[in-house]
Amino acid sequence: GLWRRQAALAAAREDEEERELRQRFMAPPVSGLRELRRRRRELRSRMELLIMETQAEMCRALAALDPGASFVVDSWERKEGGGGISCVLQDGEVFEKAGVNVSVVSGLLSEDAARQMRSRGKSLKAKDGKLPFCAMGVSSVIHPKNPHVPTMHFNYRYFEIEEADGTKQWWFGGGTDLTPTYLNEEDAVHFHKTLKEACDKHDVKLYPKFKKWCDDYFYIKHRGERRGIGGIFFDDMDSPSKEEVFQFVKSCAKAVVPCYIPIVKKHCHDSFTPEEKLWQQLRRGRYVEFNLLYDRGTKFGLLTPGSRVESILMSLPLTARWEYMHNPPESSKEAEILEVLRNPKDWVH
Repeated sequence: GLWRRQAALAAAREDEEERELRQRFMAPPVSGLRELRRRRRELRSRMELLIMETQAEMCRALAALDPGASFVVDSWERKEGGGGISCVLQDGEVFEKAGVNVSVVSGLLSEDAARQMRSRGKSLKAKDGKLPFCAMGVSSVIHPKNPHVPTMHFNYRYFEIEEADGTKQWWFGGGTDLTPTYLNEEDAVHFHKTLKEACDKHDVKLYPKFKKWCDDYFYIKHRGERRGIGGIFFDDMDSPSKEEVFQFVKSCAKAVVPCYIPIVKKHCHDSFTPEEKLWQQLRRGRYVEFNLLYDRGTKFGLLTPGSRVESILMSLPLTARWEYMHNPPESSKEAEILEVLRNPKDWVH
């Protein structure tokens, strides 16, 4: 009798836990709650829970600022294995387009994707030309209507590959960066300081290293300028240990809402002119150029068989402009942001 009572209590507790998780997320997780709970000690499951939580936190924070609009929540499956959840808000009062995606995919790496990884120095030993992989991540791009509210992007991901001899290679990557149309020094300092604090909890060497990496990565070569005023960026991170890197990534993911939402709140009701809106459209054109020509995530996504193009291209703005030979007047507010994009600044010292 006692054993039966205990089993019933445990089952009730599990149901309660499941209900709670369901309420916490935007949609049921790709791997299923039961499976995640069964393997809850495994890092893959913990990472999936973290990206689901990050997605829900960001969506709720954004929805609270734009009450007239709502997120379309779109769960999708990939026939080669896995799937994802895309949450997109369009044509709101505050956000022209805001997307927060989660994807958890597995299967065999395509030859193109494997080549791209080998070009980054990964020595991957395939078995009969096949490389089983598992990749998961959360990524978000937010394009606000008001030119005084910056665009923001973040992405945190985990990758695992099984080689021919059964050994597993794993690594984390990600980052958070800000792309303002107009420079506001106070916002830039707040954004970078919040990210620096998240990094400093783990190692004070991380922020300067990953800030430089971010400035170097988001570089639009043919324009000679950065995509924005940076933040942090890292890839192929596999030391000191799996647990330590996971805890670091968790700190970065938890910093996403506090580094950005206060900036949106501060400026979303600022007045702006048609000229300022035009400049925002031109800057968005640069955003598109970087994402389609250089972004590794976009390239990898498009090279992965069965990947969902709509979710990959969610990062693109609803509207953008390309004008022939547009040059802002010297010493204008437009020229001021260009100067910082050409010569990155240290915002926290």
